[in-house]
Amino acid sequence: MGKKSTRCLITVLAMVLTATMMIQEAKSIPLCKVNTNDLQKCRPAVTGNYPPPPTPACCTVAKTANLECLCPFLSRSGIDPSKLKPLFAKCGVNNPSCLP
Repeated sequence: MGKKSTRCLITVLAMVLTATMMIQEAKSIPLCKVNTNDLQKCRPAVTGNYPPPPTPACCTVAKTANLECLCPFLSRSGIDPSKLKPLFAKCGVNNPSCLP
């Protein structure tokens, strides 16, 4: 392999590594004092007809997040507010003002 080919290969590898890191970083976005990926820890506790109780990991997220800040996103999330209230109660977190 010539010097030109080696440089080209190194450049391509650097580009692929950079793109991979950018994609990994884009998967989780900090929002209202919590990473969006962490919100997934609470998904089972607010979906389905008979959701299970929230896990300790979910409660940690609920206690860490700025729930007032999340209000606009909660209303657009499609999650039934009646399922959020039990989650907050079981985690010992006060309901945000956006939940009736």
